[in-house]
Amino acid sequence: MKVLMLNGSPHEKGCVYTALCEVAAQLEKEGIEYEIMHMGTKPVQGCLGCGSCFKTGKCFYAEDKVNECAEKLRAADAFIVGSPVYYAAPNGALCAFLDRLFYSSSKSFAGKPAAAVVNCRRGGASAAFERLNKYFTIAHMPVIPSSYWNSTHGRTPEQVRRDLEGLQVMRDLARNAARMLKGLCSSPLPQYEKKIYTDFIPRIND
Repeated sequence: MKVLMLNGSPHEKGCVYTALCEVAAQLEKEGIEYEIMHMGTKPVQGCLGCGSCFKTGKCFYAEDKVNECAEKLRAADAFIVGSPVYYAAPNGALCAFLDRLFYSSSKSFAGKPAAAVVNCRRGGASAAFERLNKYFTIAHMPVIPSSYWNSTHGRTPEQVRRDLEGLQVMRDLARNAARMLKGLCSSPLPQYEKKIYTDFIPRIND
């Protein structure tokens, strides 16, 4: 069993990474493998709405790590996304990354437990946390709970390490992830119904 963790901060070894490492250390104690993937600092293209992914199963735009992440997530059993908080929201580049990741590949993510982790200096964490969870809840991905909303506080990694409650929340998140994985991985996926699309504006030819 393996958890893929996506570091959606431009800082590869910054505050978000510090929070994810706390999750990783507890996962290791639970006997769960993990990988921390850094999104990188190159520009991330927003979704073009071209529909190419419907035919190929991957995003047409291949200059960043979206398709790489999709392949890693297909092979993983769970997904944790970490982001800094910018203006009470996740990193904009990360949102563009996840828009394309889920639009092109989410059918293969069904049944994989998922969670969001955010870091802020002071405020906006719950709004950013809520925004990220929406990706999981439309992709049949069970959201992993913890003992509080998954946020840490600090401007530097050293400050994050002093957020004892936040770090405890990260460890509890890992414990619950391990428990879910050990149960869900032995169960088959439900037989989902064919997706129904409802248009609120009547079509001319209907």
